[in-house]
Amino acid sequence: MASPLISAVNVSKSFAGRSLFKNLSLSLYDGERSGLLGPNGAGKSTLMGILARELDPDSGEVIAQKGVRVGYLQQTPKFAKGLDLLTALLGPDPEHNEKLSLAYEWLSRLELIQFGEYSEVSSLSGGWQKRLALACELIKEPKVLLLDEPTNHLDVSSILWLEEFLSESSMALLMITHDRLFLQRVCNCIFDLDPRNPDLFHRFDKDYISYLEEKDLMLQAQAQRFQASKNTLSREKEWLARGAKARQTKQKARIERAHELTEDVAFLKEKNRRLVASIEFSDSARVPKKLVDLKAVTCGYGEKILFKNFTYTLSGKARLGLLGDNGVGKSSFAKLLIGQLEPLAGTVDVSEKIQVAYFEQHKQTLREDLSVLRNVCSDGDYVHLQGQPIFAKSYLEKFLFRYDQMDLPVAKLSGGEKSRLRIAQLMLQDSNLLILDEPTNDLDVTTLDVLQQALLDFQGAVVLVTHDRYFLDQVTNEILAFEANAEGDAGVRIEKFQTYFQWEKWHADRPARDKAAAVAAKEAALTEKKSGKSRLSFKEKFELEGMEASIAKLEGEIKQLDQLVAKPENMSQATLLAESYAKMGQLQGDLEKMFARWQELTSRNEA
Repeated sequence: MASPLISAVNVSKSFAGRSLFKNLSLSLYDGERSGLLGPNGAGKSTLMGILARELDPDSGEVIAQKGVRVGYLQQTPKFAKGLDLLTALLGPDPEHNEKLSLAYEWLSRLELIQFGEYSEVSSLSGGWQKRLALACELIKEPKVLLLDEPTNHLDVSSILWLEEFLSESSMALLMITHDRLFLQRVCNCIFDLDPRNPDLFHRFDKDYISYLEEKDLMLQAQAQRFQASKNTLSREKEWLARGAKARQTKQKARIERAHELTEDVAFLKEKNRRLVASIEFSDSARVPKKLVDLKAVTCGYGEKILFKNFTYTLSGKARLGLLGDNGVGKSSFAKLLIGQLEPLAGTVDVSEKIQVAYFEQHKQTLREDLSVLRNVCSDGDYVHLQGQPIFAKSYLEKFLFRYDQMDLPVAKLSGGEKSRLRIAQLMLQDSNLLILDEPTNDLDVTTLDVLQQALLDFQGAVVLVTHDRYFLDQVTNEILAFEANAEGDAGVRIEKFQTYFQWEKWHADRPARDKAAAVAAKEAALTEKKSGKSRLSFKEKFELEGMEASIAKLEGEIKQLDQLVAKPENMSQATLLAESYAKMGQLQGDLEKMFARWQELTSRNEA
């Protein structure tokens, strides 16, 4: 077998006296695309930080092949204040950096160039900052790329692009992600860091689905071993209780074996223990048949139109998913449903019996300055769950909070812990409509499964915004997809689908559909021409005659610019590169418009 590109050898790490892992070894090989899985708190991000040499292990070492460059995309990218995009990529004095041309290439490929290379990073949304952080690592031209939750804050289109990019990449990859479809499509190897595993850390040279099957068999075998040991221990204890004298060698051996079995059973019991959050939403006593009725609604802010003339009825049993790129209006649509946003036109009729529990995307309802305990119980020691008093600390234990965490300010919690705390708040509310805006970010797979079942069991309506495609498909039975309109039309159009995969096929088939529509338009124009209803004017004929030459000229200008930016002597000239890439984008747009016009005139001119 080939030598590993990078290895962690017998590494151990503890935090605050708690051991995360001991003597753990891991190797990444050329061509491997690996997923690093495990429950929250198992130490996945810590292990990745050690591999990236951002953290030091307590013992052990990290060994890399000579010259191997390692890229590391952190879960939450951090940029210094005041940085612009180009400086974030290349550091100070980017105009004289030898990778200037490569920086512009990645700004273009990741569609960041639309903001301008001198735009401040702080002006970008979380999703675009994630793209920029990825560009910062890719510009290093790494041989190994470490990715901590790469799909968090990305919209579905970006996730689909990243899936394709990583699947075709020659880099060795190690990624932490809870996006199950992403794991299945990208990874060919799974590393599992789970306290329930026989040896804590296990490598599966399989895809994600095969890993799930093999791990289930492994845990079943461990559970059977636990039960067998437990039964044997019961028999040994019963024998000892009868008062057998420990004078003979055989009797001494049985007593020693009983002690060993006691330790073995205790060890296996701990291994098989599964900590799972307890999630169950409080249903309102009555759920109206119709919660919200939208009629010819136009939504937007000021002069910006998000969508227009949309009609929809949200029933009391709806399981509705909202899907689309960042900024298209999904969160605004959710706010329309509950009266937090007024339509620009049309009407929104909300039932008087509606009771809403709302999980905000940024969890702003949480008081970061207050403790975990005081966020669910403002005073006293008890909360009321479904009409029954329950000790507040016991309630928080259902969400896997330890006693030593309950007095910590919320600001000290991880993203997953904040999500669990916000869900804990919502469970204390009676509701017949749950609106969940990105509830799945930072939650591990086990908690996602519990949340999924809680939503399926909920008796009211659910409106879900999430980029976790598996979760979306399992929870919802109707999807509203927010899709960009044709050029020149304001806002987006909203398409209806039953499943995520139905949308994905529709989305993948768009180029073919657009081509078919162009052919249909051409045939309609021919029919119209034959009927004598449409002919080219003298001006249009003159335009068509000169169009091929104009198209060739534009293509030539684009080719010249492409050759210009590729010259070694120009790769360090920031102004020239910026102007050239901007000009290329403009010419490409002009070329597409001219080609569309050429097709239209040609189809009308054909006999």
